[in-house]
Amino acid sequence: MAQSSKKSGKGENKSESRGGQKREGKSEAASSRLATPSDLGDNAVRSVCEAVNGLLADAFALYMKTKNYHWHISGPHFRDYHELLDEHAAQILATTDPLAERVRKLGGRTLRSVGHISRLARIADDDREFVAPREMLEQLLADNRAMAEAMRDAHEVCDDANDVATASLLEEYIDDTEKRIWFLFETTREAEPTGH
Repeated sequence: MAQSSKKSGKGENKSESRGGQKREGKSEAASSRLATPSDLGDNAVRSVCEAVNGLLADAFALYMKTKNYHWHISGPHFRDYHELLDEHAAQILATTDPLAERVRKLGGRTLRSVGHISRLARIADDDREFVAPREMLEQLLADNRAMAEAMRDAHEVCDDANDVATASLLEEYIDDTEKRIWFLFETTREAEPTGH
């Protein structure tokens, strides 16, 4: 049974952090404990992990933004938009664990907190009190386009590193993102007099 790091009246164990993990004098010592062996070179691992961690932060930010809009959408198309955004959010969230695990499989370290996400994410928050439904969809369309572009850039990094597994994973996620782009694009189009 693990010992608690709570104060026992005799003082707190100074070698333990809030999470009960031993503190290291150097981050290198902690890093070596998490270094999963990989046949990719150190520079390749570093490049791929940096690219994938950026995508992971973007995925969490896009997930939260999509859920924000899902919760706050209004108007005559409420049900359709509400359901569409819920489907999109679930799809985005489903990418997070495989992306993080790719980083760990390579021996890298991945995101640790909401603060870490906010430092790396390129998808902007939207904390406004009210956003019109069409503007929500247009914003998500732009964000998903940016996400697809970032995924293609990360795919190039993987190709350069000869990391076929991460590249393969990204190909699937690019396809899913392009489908979201397609749906958002069609949803934001103005109807013509013919009904098209």
